[in-house]
Order: sequence, then structure tokens, then C-alpha cells
Amino acid sequence: MTENYRAIVYTEFGEASVLNVTERVLVEPGPGEVRVRVAVSGVNPTDWKTRTGATAMAPVAAEGQVPNQDGAGVIDAVGPGVSGFAVGDRVWLVMAAYQRPGSGTAQEFTVVPVDRVVPLPDAASFEAGASLGVPAMTAHRALTVHEGAPARLAPGALAGRNVLVAGGAGAVGNAAIQLAVWAGANVAATVSSPEKAELARRAGAHHVVDYRAADAAERLRAALPGGADVVVEVAAAHNAELNLAVLRSGGTIAVYANDSSGGPFAVDVRRHMVLNVRYQFVLLYTVPRPALAEGAAAVNAALADGALRFGAEAGVPLHEYPLAETAAAHAAVENGAIGKVLIRVTIGI
Repeated sequence: MTENYRAIVYTEFGEASVLNVTERVLVEPGPGEVRVRVAVSGVNPTDWKTRTGATAMAPVAAEGQVPNQDGAGVIDAVGPGVSGFAVGDRVWLVMAAYQRPGSGTAQEFTVVPVDRVVPLPDAASFEAGASLGVPAMTAHRALTVHEGAPARLAPGALAGRNVLVAGGAGAVGNAAIQLAVWAGANVAATVSSPEKAELARRAGAHHVVDYRAADAAERLRAALPGGADVVVEVAAAHNAELNLAVLRSGGTIAVYANDSSGGPFAVDVRRHMVLNVRYQFVLLYTVPRPALAEGAAAVNAALADGALRFGAEAGVPLHEYPLAETAAAHAAVENGAIGKVLIRVTIGI
């Protein structure tokens, strides 16, 4: 007997209205794959940008594309050659849809390679699991690319280091603050409003500065004695001058996004040379697999320690939509929703 399930699919690039509910036929996982019954799907900027075609790496697949890279649920089938996972295991997913148009998490079941599956600690909710993925893994990578950085964050791993997180109220910024504090760093965050400042403080930032203030550089230098060892950067072009003003000699600017213009930015070669600045660009899809494994292990450890938290009290307000309203969830992220947008896919697991 053939079993069908609900999925969100788009067959062309465009606005959120291209997302439609359809039915798909349940398939078995192949070698090295598992099938996950998805409880919650997470929406990130990368998801809507891919949906519009702005950052898509390939045309829309002929059979349609299921959006969303992150999610959490329960394994319900295991393919040949898979070890370390079993039916019934609670898991979270990362990069589920990368180069796999049918494997996005905005559907009731998804089949993914086992290396994109991570055990979900028993005490963690599916909402927390679906909030990890791209933001937490990107934050971990950004915090471990400076000179002398540990391969894996852990308590004390960043002791004595100064970390500046740009956009401390964003999803990656929030994860970077929480992970850096857990690892023992002195953490400053920049924001653009009092409301966002409060969210960064709830995440645990020791110092919060409005980057638009005339004395922003002065306040950051006071907060980060000797300068920032690493900057977790969301707007490389816009913050270039501020970063130069507060960076320590030999410091690293870990860039995971640019400002809304998305255009190139000019680098003052001499000033960067004098400081021996390192620019490290971070795109999760092309991070080496060993680094991804280290990141997943660290994220799970922080989650189990209660150091990686979600919800308004942790500076990450959660906004939940049903599967049928995936288009509204995408539109919310595209319009700059503060916090984490989640899609409740399956109830009761």
C-alpha cells in the first residue's frame, strides 16, 4: 500500500506565494540515509533567499523543491550501512536541503544523508532542535577560525579571548553570544535599538553597544581591553571601519553575511596589513566535514549544559506557524522577524 504525506513544494523561484502544500509518496532511505518524521522545521534567511533564486546554486528541480535546511524529529527508518542511529531516535537536522531538492524539512517526512543528522539531547525540545542547524553551526565556525582557536568549543576554550558579535539580536548573533560566553570569552555585542540591546543581554552578552552611537568604538575598546580577537560579522561592508577601530593586532573578522545591499566592499590594504588582520569567510555549506562534526558536538554539549537556550528569556523569541502556513513563515523571516521562526509540521511526537 502506498503511503502519502504532506509536503511544501515550489516549482519556480519567486515570492513566498510560490510555496504550495502537496502530497508526496513515502520512500525508503537508501544506503547511508535515514528517514525522519519531522516534528518542527526551522526557517532561516538562507531558505527564503534560495526560494527567490537570489542565492540558489542550481535551477529549481523539475520535480519541485522542498524548502528549509533545519529541523528536528524522530528517525522512523534507517537505510543500509547506517550505524549509530536507530528507529525512534530523536534528532536535529542541518543542511537537509543542500544539493537535495526533495529533502527540505518543510514536510512530514524527509530522507537525508546520515552526516546531516545529529542526536537531540533528551532534555531538549524539538523547537530547540529546529532552532540549531544553520545559526548555531555558523556561530561555532565563526568562533573557531581565529589564530590559535580551538577546533571545538567547550567551557574555558575561549578563556582570555575578546569576542565582538555584530548583530547580537539575530539568530546567528544570539548563538554566537551564548556559545562564546559558555566557552569563557569576554563578549561584546552591537545592536541598533534598545529592544535589540535587551535581547543581546538576555543571550548573555557582557557588553552591549549601539553601533550607531558616536562613541561606539570608544565604548567597545573599553569593553574589550587590548581589542577584539575575533569579530562575528553579519554586515562586513557597513561595519568595516568600526571593526578596524576595535580589532586587536592579529585579530580575525569572521564574515557570514553582508549588509542588505549584498555588494562588494573595499578594503584599505595598508590599514589591514598594519594590524595583520585575517578575514575568514564562513558559508556553512562548504565548511569541511570534520569542522562540521566538531561544531555539532560542541552545540550538543552546550545544549546539554543548558548554555544554549531558546525563547524570549534567552533573547530568541519563537514564532510558530502550522505547515499549511509555510508561506507566511517565510514572509516573516524575509521581513526581518526578530527571533526564530518555526513551522510545526507534526503534532504528537
